[in-house]
Amino acid sequence: MNWDQIEGKWNEYKGKARQSWGELTDDDLAEVNGKREELAGKIQYRYGKTKEEAMREVDDWINSL
Repeated sequence: MNWDQIEGKWNEYKGKARQSWGELTDDDLAEVNGKREELAGKIQYRYGKTKEEAMREVDDWINSL
């Protein structure tokens, strides 16, 4: 799966993202609006991770879908 597919169907994938990162709020996910960098930024902020850690988590999440 690639990010373009996720971005195009973001409303379907928001729930899966919420399962993976429970501390993200509905508002966070709405702001992300399918953008990879935005998702990583929200994860970085909510979980206190580095940008690299957050991007790695997003990439792992994509590969698991």
